Amino acid sequence: MARDGRRSPAAGDPLVQVVFGLLVLACFVAFFLTQRLKHTPTAVQRFELTPRFSPTGPAASEEAISFKLEHAERVTVAIIDASANVVATLVRSYPVPRYKQFSLRWNGRRGTARHFRFTYTARGHAILVPETAGPLAPPGEYRVWVTLSRQSRPVPSPRAFTLLAG
Repeated sequence: MARDGRRSPAAGDPLVQVVFGLLVLACFVAFFLTQRLKHTPTAVQRFELTPRFSPTGPAASEEAISFKLEHAERVTVAIIDASANVVATLVRSYPVPRYKQFSLRWNGRRGTARHFRFTYTARGHAILVPETAGPLAPPGEYRVWVTLSRQSRPVPSPRAFTLLAG
């Protein structure tokens, strides 16, 4: 009640109390849903990239890319520039098993890989090396896009990497 004896408009209005109760309930639901989503693994996990590389120069190198999948899928892996244009497509519809680190390399060249070969680490881990034969991509920042066969949108790498001038 107000000091002059009149009821304040919101003090006892049942509609206001119901709306307030629903807002409090919605906040609790949103909190718990957010917590669940934060702890749900993403479809593409453990992205690993070389922070920078130079495909030319005295110590020519390749961009080392690797990731794991939550479920076995066929993937398309592409390299995109800062404007989200596809610069190179490394593999299309390539089968990747679940929970196994999938590793591949990019030589810094534009285009779609027509062939690939495998190389192996000292521990026997296979690395797929797609062979793109187009011109070298210009120096700059790039990202990896992984498109899963069951999804229509690509999953970008959380970090970019830098292609250096030779």
